[in-house]
Amino acid sequence: MSDRVHLKAEDGHDLEAYVAKPMGEPIAGLVVVQEIFGVNAHIRSVADGFAKDGFLAVAPALFDRYERGMELDYQGEDLKKAMSFVPKLNVDNAVRDTAASLDYVRSQTGKKCGVIGYCFGGMIAWLAATRLKADAAVGYYGGRIGLFAAETPTAAVMLHFGRKDQHIPREEVDTVAKAHPEVEIYWYDAGHGFNCNPRSSYDPESAEVARRRSLQFLNKYLI
Repeated sequence: MSDRVHLKAEDGHDLEAYVAKPMGEPIAGLVVVQEIFGVNAHIRSVADGFAKDGFLAVAPALFDRYERGMELDYQGEDLKKAMSFVPKLNVDNAVRDTAASLDYVRSQTGKKCGVIGYCFGGMIAWLAATRLKADAAVGYYGGRIGLFAAETPTAAVMLHFGRKDQHIPREEVDTVAKAHPEVEIYWYDAGHGFNCNPRSSYDPESAEVARRRSLQFLNKYLI
């Protein structure tokens, strides 16, 4: 069962969020943070999947600050448009919108809440662990995460990366690992976006292993 709600960030910005509801009472809350392609069919399917696992999963439309209702594909003109947003991205605003989503899932569940993010969202998941009061955070191939390696997580963190990722240098991840040896970091024989089935870089075996690890991690820290 799914729904759409409007949330308000601390600076007054109104954003839409996709809500995927479990069949019964939620076991915990989970904020699903988008890639640079918006809350598209793939991100909604990710939220739906976690709802089936028992979480109240909420995917905030972080790009409502730039263009409302943006849902993009992974190739052609859509890919070009997605990349055009990269220079405009404001990390602080994305964190504000994620905070509003955390507040929402907490208010709805009264239970612990985590954050899981992909690509751009993977970096935001890290910042949710360092700047917000997330109870756990999982990041998939979060670009530029090394820029924030000096920030200290206050929640348990798990990170997933592909050895064949041409967008994220190994050195960037090593910076995080060196600064925070307690963070669980896993490497896969895959490229960027290996969890995303519409992408040509999708790797079903790596995606399955990463999801199993993520689910075990979230169950451990949120339930």
